[in-house]
Amino acid sequence: MRIHVLQHVEFEDCGGIRLWAEAQGHELATTRLDADETPPAPEAFDLLVVMGGPMNIHEDEAYPWLAPEKAAIRAAVDAGKGVLGICLGAQLLSHILGGGVTRGEHTEIGWHPVTLTPEGAAHPLFAGFPETFTGFHWHGDTFSIPEGAIHAATSQGCANQAFVLGDRVVGLQFHLESVPANLVKLIKHCGTEIVPGPYVQLPKEMHNGRAQFAPLKELLYRFLDSLAAAIGK
Repeated sequence: MRIHVLQHVEFEDCGGIRLWAEAQGHELATTRLDADETPPAPEAFDLLVVMGGPMNIHEDEAYPWLAPEKAAIRAAVDAGKGVLGICLGAQLLSHILGGGVTRGEHTEIGWHPVTLTPEGAAHPLFAGFPETFTGFHWHGDTFSIPEGAIHAATSQGCANQAFVLGDRVVGLQFHLESVPANLVKLIKHCGTEIVPGPYVQLPKEMHNGRAQFAPLKELLYRFLDSLAAAIGK
Protein backbone atom coordinates (compact mmCIF):
# COMPACT_ATOMS: atom_id res chain seq x y z
CA MET A 1 0.00 0.00 0.00
CA ARG A 2 1.19 3.52 -0.81
CA ILE A 3 0.76 5.99 2.06
CA HIS A 4 1.21 9.73 1.69
CA VAL A 5 1.42 12.05 4.68
CA LEU A 6 0.58 15.76 4.65
CA GLN A 7 2.67 17.32 7.42
CA HIS A 8 2.18 20.91 8.61
CA VAL A 9 5.11 21.43 11.01
CA GLU A 10 8.34 19.58 11.77
CA PHE A 11 7.31 18.56 15.28
CA GLU A 12 4.04 16.83 14.33
CA ASP A 13 5.10 13.90 12.20
CA CYS A 14 3.23 10.64 11.73
CA GLY A 15 4.96 8.87 14.62
CA GLY A 16 3.69 5.33 15.02
CA ILE A 17 2.14 5.30 11.54
CA ARG A 18 5.63 5.24 10.04
CA LEU A 19 6.65 2.40 12.36
CA TRP A 20 3.57 0.40 11.33
CA ALA A 21 4.18 1.09 7.63
CA GLU A 22 7.79 -0.06 7.90
CA ALA A 23 6.76 -3.22 9.77
CA GLN A 24 4.14 -4.02 7.12
CA GLY A 25 6.35 -3.21 4.14
CA HIS A 26 4.18 -0.31 2.94
CA GLU A 27 5.58 2.69 1.06
CA LEU A 28 5.39 5.99 2.93
CA ALA A 29 6.12 9.46 1.54
CA THR A 30 5.63 12.89 3.11
CA THR A 31 4.76 16.35 1.81
CA ARG A 32 6.00 19.16 4.07
CA LEU A 33 3.42 21.85 3.44
CA ASP A 34 5.30 24.31 5.65
CA ALA A 35 8.26 23.93 3.27
CA ASP A 36 6.07 24.86 0.28
CA GLU A 37 5.99 21.31 -1.05
CA THR A 38 3.00 20.49 -3.26
CA PRO A 39 0.51 17.73 -2.36
CA PRO A 40 0.42 14.89 -4.89
CA ALA A 41 -2.51 13.88 -7.09
CA PRO A 42 -4.68 10.98 -5.81
CA GLU A 43 -3.07 8.61 -8.31
CA ALA A 44 0.13 8.74 -6.24
CA PHE A 45 -1.24 7.04 -3.12
CA ASP A 46 -3.78 4.63 -1.66
CA LEU A 47 -4.05 6.27 1.77
CA LEU A 48 -3.71 9.99 2.51
CA VAL A 49 -2.84 10.85 6.13
CA VAL A 50 -3.37 14.48 7.17
CA MET A 51 -1.51 15.40 10.35
CA GLY A 52 -2.02 17.94 13.10
CA GLY A 53 -0.57 21.40 13.62
CA PRO A 54 -0.87 24.54 15.75
CA MET A 55 -2.70 26.55 13.09
CA ASN A 56 -6.44 26.35 12.43
CA ILE A 57 -8.26 25.64 9.20
CA HIS A 58 -9.38 29.25 8.66
CA GLU A 59 -5.90 30.85 8.54
CA ASP A 60 -5.55 30.77 4.76
CA GLU A 61 -3.83 34.16 4.58
CA ALA A 62 -1.17 33.22 7.12
CA TYR A 63 -0.70 29.76 5.62
CA PRO A 64 -1.19 29.97 1.83
CA TRP A 65 -0.76 26.21 1.46
CA LEU A 66 -4.06 25.58 3.27
CA ALA A 67 -6.18 26.19 0.15
CA PRO A 68 -4.30 23.70 -2.08
CA GLU A 69 -4.22 21.24 0.82
CA LYS A 70 -8.00 21.39 1.16
CA ALA A 71 -8.30 20.82 -2.59
CA ALA A 72 -5.96 17.82 -2.34
CA ILE A 73 -8.01 16.27 0.48
CA ARG A 74 -11.20 16.82 -1.50
CA ALA A 75 -9.64 15.19 -4.56
CA ALA A 76 -8.56 12.16 -2.50
CA VAL A 77 -12.07 11.68 -1.11
CA ASP A 78 -13.64 12.10 -4.55
CA ALA A 79 -11.20 9.53 -5.99
CA GLY A 80 -12.28 6.94 -3.42
CA LYS A 81 -8.92 6.89 -1.66
CA GLY A 82 -8.42 6.14 1.99
CA VAL A 83 -8.17 9.37 4.00
CA LEU A 84 -7.17 9.60 7.66
CA GLY A 85 -7.29 13.04 9.27
CA ILE A 86 -5.74 13.49 12.71
CA CYS A 87 -6.43 16.51 14.96
CA LEU A 88 -6.08 19.49 12.58
CA GLY A 89 -6.27 16.93 9.77
CA ALA A 90 -9.64 15.72 11.03
CA GLN A 91 -10.89 19.30 11.18
CA LEU A 92 -9.75 19.90 7.59
CA LEU A 93 -11.47 16.67 6.52
CA SER A 94 -14.72 17.63 8.27
CA HIS A 95 -14.55 21.06 6.63
CA ILE A 96 -14.17 19.75 3.08
CA LEU A 97 -17.04 17.33 3.73
CA GLY A 98 -19.34 20.22 4.70
CA GLY A 99 -18.85 20.17 8.46
CA GLY A 100 -18.02 23.10 10.71
CA VAL A 101 -14.87 23.77 12.74
CA THR A 102 -15.10 26.03 15.79
CA ARG A 103 -13.38 26.72 19.07
CA GLY A 104 -14.22 23.94 21.52
CA GLU A 105 -15.81 24.52 24.91
CA HIS A 106 -12.67 23.03 26.48
CA THR A 107 -9.05 22.67 25.52
CA GLU A 108 -7.89 19.06 25.79
CA ILE A 109 -4.20 18.41 26.40
CA GLY A 110 -2.74 15.18 27.76
CA TRP A 111 -4.00 11.69 28.44
CA HIS A 112 -7.80 11.50 28.57
CA PRO A 113 -10.37 8.73 28.03
CA VAL A 114 -12.12 8.32 24.68
CA THR A 115 -15.38 6.37 24.44
CA LEU A 116 -16.70 4.79 21.28
CA THR A 117 -20.32 5.50 20.42
CA PRO A 118 -22.51 2.46 19.65
CA GLU A 119 -22.08 3.25 15.94
CA GLY A 120 -18.32 3.53 16.36
CA ALA A 121 -18.05 0.28 18.31
CA ALA A 122 -19.99 -1.50 15.57
CA HIS A 123 -17.81 -0.15 12.75
CA PRO A 124 -15.17 -2.55 11.35
CA LEU A 125 -12.42 0.06 11.67
CA PHE A 126 -12.71 -0.10 15.45
CA ALA A 127 -13.04 -3.87 15.69
CA GLY A 128 -11.34 -5.15 18.83
CA PHE A 129 -11.22 -1.73 20.51
CA PRO A 130 -12.41 -1.48 24.12
CA GLU A 131 -15.46 0.72 24.57
CA THR A 132 -13.31 3.23 26.47
CA PHE A 133 -9.57 3.70 26.07
CA THR A 134 -6.99 6.40 26.79
CA GLY A 135 -5.97 8.63 23.92
CA PHE A 136 -3.46 11.45 23.71
CA HIS A 137 -4.93 14.90 23.07
CA TRP A 138 -3.68 18.35 22.13
CA HIS A 139 -6.38 20.60 20.68
CA GLY A 140 -8.58 23.60 21.30
CA ASP A 141 -10.77 23.50 18.18
CA THR A 142 -13.44 20.94 17.38
CA PHE A 143 -15.29 19.70 14.29
CA SER A 144 -18.91 18.84 13.61
CA ILE A 145 -19.86 15.45 12.22
CA PRO A 146 -20.23 15.77 8.43
CA GLU A 147 -23.51 14.78 6.82
CA GLY A 148 -23.52 11.10 5.96
CA ALA A 149 -20.74 10.21 8.41
CA ILE A 150 -21.20 8.33 11.67
CA HIS A 151 -20.27 9.87 15.00
CA ALA A 152 -17.73 7.28 16.17
CA ALA A 153 -16.23 8.51 19.45
CA THR A 154 -16.62 11.08 22.21
CA SER A 155 -14.97 12.30 25.43
CA GLN A 156 -15.95 14.36 28.45
CA GLY A 157 -14.02 17.35 27.19
CA CYS A 158 -14.97 17.13 23.51
CA ALA A 159 -18.19 15.58 22.21
CA ASN A 160 -16.90 14.87 18.70
CA GLN A 161 -13.74 12.79 18.88
CA ALA A 162 -14.11 10.76 15.68
CA PHE A 163 -16.21 10.29 12.56
CA VAL A 164 -16.20 7.75 9.75
CA LEU A 165 -17.59 8.21 6.25
CA GLY A 166 -18.07 4.87 4.53
CA ASP A 167 -15.29 2.42 5.28
CA ARG A 168 -12.10 4.36 4.49
CA VAL A 169 -12.52 8.06 5.33
CA VAL A 170 -11.85 8.79 9.01
CA GLY A 171 -11.35 11.82 11.21
CA LEU A 172 -9.77 11.41 14.66
CA GLN A 173 -9.57 14.40 16.98
CA PHE A 174 -7.38 12.44 19.40
CA HIS A 175 -3.96 10.95 18.65
CA LEU A 176 -3.37 7.22 18.23
CA GLU A 177 -0.10 7.78 16.38
CA SER A 178 1.80 9.61 19.12
CA VAL A 179 5.13 8.22 20.30
CA PRO A 180 7.32 9.57 23.14
CA ALA A 181 9.24 11.87 20.79
CA ASN A 182 5.98 13.52 19.70
CA LEU A 183 5.12 14.28 23.32
CA VAL A 184 8.51 15.87 23.97
CA LYS A 185 8.30 18.02 20.82
CA LEU A 186 4.74 19.19 21.50
CA ILE A 187 5.64 20.30 25.01
CA LYS A 188 8.69 22.13 23.63
CA HIS A 189 6.97 23.87 20.74
CA CYS A 190 3.40 24.33 22.03
CA GLY A 191 3.96 24.65 25.76
CA THR A 192 2.32 28.08 25.83
CA GLU A 193 -1.00 26.35 25.14
CA ILE A 194 -0.81 24.55 28.49
CA VAL A 195 -3.11 26.77 30.53
CA PRO A 196 -5.24 25.72 33.52
CA GLY A 197 -8.39 23.85 32.59
CA PRO A 198 -10.35 20.74 33.57
CA TYR A 199 -8.88 18.73 30.67
CA VAL A 200 -5.38 20.19 30.52
CA GLN A 201 -2.48 18.26 32.04
CA LEU A 202 0.86 19.73 33.02
CA PRO A 203 4.01 18.37 31.38
CA LYS A 204 4.86 16.27 34.43
CA GLU A 205 1.44 14.60 34.29
CA MET A 206 1.87 13.87 30.60
CA HIS A 207 5.30 12.34 31.16
CA ASN A 208 3.95 10.32 34.09
CA GLY A 209 1.42 8.82 31.64
CA ARG A 210 4.07 7.47 29.28
CA ALA A 211 3.03 3.88 30.09
CA GLN A 212 -0.03 4.64 27.93
CA PHE A 213 2.13 4.63 24.79
CA ALA A 214 2.22 0.81 24.72
CA PRO A 215 -1.57 0.24 24.59
CA LEU A 216 -1.87 3.24 22.25
CA LYS A 217 0.50 1.52 19.81
CA GLU A 218 -1.56 -1.68 19.92
CA LEU A 219 -4.74 0.23 19.12
CA LEU A 220 -3.05 2.18 16.33
CA TYR A 221 -1.78 -1.00 14.67
CA ARG A 222 -5.18 -2.68 15.01
CA PHE A 223 -6.89 0.37 13.50
CA LEU A 224 -4.42 0.67 10.63
CA ASP A 225 -4.67 -3.04 9.86
CA SER A 226 -8.46 -2.64 9.55
CA LEU A 227 -8.12 0.51 7.44
CA ALA A 228 -5.62 -1.17 5.12
CA ALA A 229 -8.00 -4.11 4.71
CA ALA A 230 -10.85 -1.74 3.79
CA ILE A 231 -8.68 0.11 1.27
CA GLY A 232 -7.51 -3.15 -0.27
CA LYS A 233 -11.02 -4.48 -0.94
